[in-house]
Amino acid sequence: MSRRSKPPKRIPLADPIYSSVEVSKFINRVMRRGKKSLAEKIVYSTMTKIGERTKEKPMEVFGKALKNATPLLEVKARRIGGSTYQVPIEVKPDRGFALSSSWLIEAAKKRGGKSFIDKLSAELIDASNGTGSACKKREDTHKMAEANKAFAHYRY
Repeated sequence: MSRRSKPPKRIPLADPIYSSVEVSKFINRVMRRGKKSLAEKIVYSTMTKIGERTKEKPMEVFGKALKNATPLLEVKARRIGGSTYQVPIEVKPDRGFALSSSWLIEAAKKRGGKSFIDKLSAELIDASNGTGSACKKREDTHKMAEANKAFAHYRY
């Protein structure tokens, strides 16, 4: 392992419409095979659809959905003395955003519906209300961490 200093974190530029770094990161998560313009079109169409459906500001719904889907704890496998334990650890904010955004996108993909825009907007609305697959995944992760609280002293 290198003993040199860690490279600096690269933060993408804020997106042009909502001037938010989180939205630009979410666009990069939605993007497949380098087609950023298509990913932008999907996310911005989703935001307008959310605005039409909920009559709220789409950024508020988006922020609430991310907050509700972000885990605070997760379990990590740790091998001690020949057996593997699931050790609960706290999730850092960057990792929390990455997990919640990927869970939201996965849940939207599995959802029934016509277009990905409809699926993603429905999932974001559900997540902002505290329901939906991504929020269920967060609850399952927290339950797993709570169940393995006895192994917390193996944390590293």
